[in-house]
Amino acid sequence: MLMKAYAAAVLGISAELVEIEVHAISSEDPRTRVVGLPDTAVKESADRVRAALKNSLFKLKPAAVTINLAPANLKKEGPIYDLPIALALLATSGTVDLPLLTTIPVVGELALSGDVRRIRGVLPIVLALRKHGFKAVMVPEENAGEAALVDGIDIYPVKTLRQAAEILSGKAEPILCHPDPQALQPIERTEDFSDIKGQAAARRAIEIAVSGGHNILMVGSPGSGKTMLARRIPTILPPLTRDEALEVTAIHSVAGVLKGNYVGTRPFRSPHHTISDAGLIGGGTHPTPGEVSLAHRGVLFLDELPEFRRNVLEVMRQPLEDGSVTIARTAGTLTFPSDFMLVAAMNPCPCGYAGDPKRECRCSEPNIRRYRTRISGPLLDRIDIHIDVPSVPFEALSSKANGESSATIRERVLACRALQEKRYAGLKGVRCNADIPAGKLQTFCPIAPGAEDILREAMNDLGLTARAYARVVRVARTIADMAGAQVIDKEHLFEAIQYRSLDRNLW
Repeated sequence: MLMKAYAAAVLGISAELVEIEVHAISSEDPRTRVVGLPDTAVKESADRVRAALKNSLFKLKPAAVTINLAPANLKKEGPIYDLPIALALLATSGTVDLPLLTTIPVVGELALSGDVRRIRGVLPIVLALRKHGFKAVMVPEENAGEAALVDGIDIYPVKTLRQAAEILSGKAEPILCHPDPQALQPIERTEDFSDIKGQAAARRAIEIAVSGGHNILMVGSPGSGKTMLARRIPTILPPLTRDEALEVTAIHSVAGVLKGNYVGTRPFRSPHHTISDAGLIGGGTHPTPGEVSLAHRGVLFLDELPEFRRNVLEVMRQPLEDGSVTIARTAGTLTFPSDFMLVAAMNPCPCGYAGDPKRECRCSEPNIRRYRTRISGPLLDRIDIHIDVPSVPFEALSSKANGESSATIRERVLACRALQEKRYAGLKGVRCNADIPAGKLQTFCPIAPGAEDILREAMNDLGLTARAYARVVRVARTIADMAGAQVIDKEHLFEAIQYRSLDRNLW
């Protein structure tokens, strides 16, 4: 007897429909074969399924079983096919009549006891099944809140194999799951820019960076506040839209790091400097998202930038330019989104006190040079703003006056972003000034007469590359937007050029 069930295979942050065919022939040799390009976890599902069926008090006749996962050229990974295989096996053996099995896709891992366990990637799975016209899907109860984020498809949560069989047989009514409005509220951060003492120049540079979506590098001695500043950047970023939140949630779900059922706030990822290149951009035998993708639509903070291995930093070039990362493996080629704001911090030298007016630097010039050149020119070119973060004097630290709050700064950021959104409404993939294509710079970044001479001198004196030139113009466009100016003038270019401090010969 032949029986079919439907599930889905996760590919990157999307999914493809999988048809599960189970064919059983009465035999004294109850061997089970799984075909259709399964990985080890899928092959092992036969053992989990038989134990779960027995412990759920289902009795099967001895039979030789062939399980085919179609399409056969699509790699099948993980334990998400346990539940549909078990249900199809029940229907094939004639133990239970499951008339709804062919109309309701099922995903879930089985424990040996028959309980249904949480799986990864439920959100892209449900989106794919809705795209194929299914009206309902059965998922593990622990994944129900995440699956319910998708509109237009009913979610049937189940705890056990027996409960799933009763629902598909029509003996039990499914309990529909709806998204919890409380769970969809963004998590409010406790950090605030009002906590920062002094650092007016750094605060200004960060506001410019966030307003235009620019990458930023902070250079300063230990304890000057670089990390404090970085951790407060998410508090002034624009809120995630519904589509952006679903996209970010899908990435975190596939990576298995989803906390709760929904990512309602912009991610802030801060990997340790010992991270590998695969950990940063993603990888593995079966590629999964790395930190650059987990930071999608948010902030990737790299503290102690020169301490990262050179090969790790260099793999960020493609994500910084394209907003996505492509990983090729023998199992296939996958592309993960990685549109993030890079925030980096570093000391000016190995001891950290080069240029500090109160502490003497103990490093030799060759050591300082080697330390700084750990960051390659091409990577530095891709960072729009370089800002010095000096030590904070006692008077500022002891002051009882608070600086501007995150809420006040965020209002200005939102106003500037709204202006850019209106300006680039007709350009696909362009949301802010940092996204302006090189071919559109003259169109969207008009420079006032006489101001181009300043840019020409900077190009010659600092030895700026063509990429650095474009980034200076984009930053100047943001500064002009913040000032309410239509045309980029001299003062906007002067400020943008001073944020290329690491391009100077002294670096």
